[in-house]
Amino acid sequence: MGHILAIDQGTTSSRAIVFGPDLSVTAAAQQEFTQHYPAPGWVEHDAGDLWSSTAATCRAAIERAGLRTHDIAAIGITNQRETTVVWDRATGRPVHRAIVWQDRRTWDMCDRLRSEGAEDMVREVTGLLLDPYFSATKLAWILDHVEGARDRARRGELLFGTVDSWLVWNLTGGAVHVTDATNACRTMLYDITKGRWSSRMCQLLDIPMEMLPEVRDCNADFGMARADLFGREIPILGVAGDQQAATIGQACFQPGMLKSTYGTGCFALLNTGAHQVRSENRLLTTVAYRLDGEVTYALEGSIFIAGAVVQWLRDGLKIIRAAPETQGLADRADPEQEVILVPAFTGLGAPHWKPQVRGAIYGLTRNAGPAELARAALQSVGFQTRDLLEAMRADWGAAGAGEVLRVDGGMSASDYAMQFLSDILGAPVDRPRVLETTALGAAWLAGSRAGAWPGMAEFSDGWALERRFTPEMSQANRDRRYGAWQRAVQATIAAA
Repeated sequence: MGHILAIDQGTTSSRAIVFGPDLSVTAAAQQEFTQHYPAPGWVEHDAGDLWSSTAATCRAAIERAGLRTHDIAAIGITNQRETTVVWDRATGRPVHRAIVWQDRRTWDMCDRLRSEGAEDMVREVTGLLLDPYFSATKLAWILDHVEGARDRARRGELLFGTVDSWLVWNLTGGAVHVTDATNACRTMLYDITKGRWSSRMCQLLDIPMEMLPEVRDCNADFGMARADLFGREIPILGVAGDQQAATIGQACFQPGMLKSTYGTGCFALLNTGAHQVRSENRLLTTVAYRLDGEVTYALEGSIFIAGAVVQWLRDGLKIIRAAPETQGLADRADPEQEVILVPAFTGLGAPHWKPQVRGAIYGLTRNAGPAELARAALQSVGFQTRDLLEAMRADWGAAGAGEVLRVDGGMSASDYAMQFLSDILGAPVDRPRVLETTALGAAWLAGSRAGAWPGMAEFSDGWALERRFTPEMSQANRDRRYGAWQRAVQATIAAA
């Protein structure tokens, strides 16, 4: 009965992982789904695909684990954040495709609000910047562009949710419309100081508050998954957005601890404890987690393209068949050719926040080929992470902040990428034994709430190191390489 089912609904696939009583992975299932790009800079998902792939992988993972549903103590959910779903309260049918966090269609709306002087209020209330990345302007766009949607929302006929809300709604058969504090704080509609939806932000964007979900702790009761899905009802006892779930899974529970997750994008969170650090370097002030009514905050830096740059090598350039091939290519690259790739395919995230910028490559020669491009792609993630760490250290101002970086996500499996990351940061990089830290964080929330898993202190003590990467690059070379990266970024911004 100590097994936990973790749902990890991501940007390109849905996964379900069964963790055993010893917190190890018992079984897993994964299913990719279609990405929709209806216009340049637009990214959408069929919300039905998000749900059907989640349900299918849950059943598959339980079956592969050889378990019966009564062996599952609870369900924990982690999800792609900011992605926006609006659906009919009565039928459960979405009124539009889900607008994905990467989508940039509301840039003009953000620009208009900024010109009207709204950004200071947005930062004060939400801790966020006025950017298309967040849910609020995506939601406003749907209400503006789906006929009758705003009036229907005012009448209480339509519901809004991030992906966690959408999954819980479907898991519970429409009985529960909720979210957790970590997902709420990414909508740009949530007051992170007062811990509730902001009427000021809703008024700014003319969003009816009737359509917003109830906000709960990360380790709360989110209802019962219905019996017809899994054979019996299973309690849903944990929810956190993917980056906050990874922070929990990495046991970054003390102020000053730092983790960075390398999935489609890269997201670094620095635990700042009970203190909200308001960034002077265009980072985000966000909720790291809310447990039993107590809020812990974080500084976050968001990079839009990390693992996605490897997908580009595979699907766009077709110079690799699978991600692991980048390691061998990078090792064979000519050391005399320092090609720099600025992967601003969907704009630049923190600390630049330039959504209109597009990608660029510098230093190409006749001899540059797949090996040099693969190396540049892996190194771009290290360079961008240093951008975030420099900003965090300037904002945090506390000795010892981020001295060791804990990493996770698919790209962290690359020894080359992690060694370069350590080199360019000039700091140790710790890769844990369990790389499924996002799902593990969601599982721990549910498992500890169910009383089947250990509490925070014991869970933290159980964090195990697989490998530590230490800097091998000289300080002079590190400074020279990072200086070249900074010049490349500035040239890319100037060309936009």
